[in-house]
Amino acid sequence: MAVSVFAVALAWVTPAFSNALMLLTDRVSFIPRESSIWTFEPYEINQGSSNYWLYGEDAHRYYYFVYTPDEPYRSIAKRNQCAGFDKRDVRTWCAT
Repeated sequence: MAVSVFAVALAWVTPAFSNALMLLTDRVSFIPRESSIWTFEPYEINQGSSNYWLYGEDAHRYYYFVYTPDEPYRSIAKRNQCAGFDKRDVRTWCAT
């Protein structure tokens, strides 16, 4: 019983459960190497036939899903100096 309560509590306070479900149901999805299944939170999801993340974040970085072989995603520090920065528009992400 205690293990069940702990598992439910862990799923409630971290994005681990939803991330695990995303990874199991969509072969395109992944967790960026700088992040983890415990802290990564997608905040914009593709609305097509696949439900992979387009934008995500963790405590320190924002991520954008590029999905090219040489660059599967881009990331930028949350504390950045980009003029006009918008976390939902990768075009505003400057090189840091």
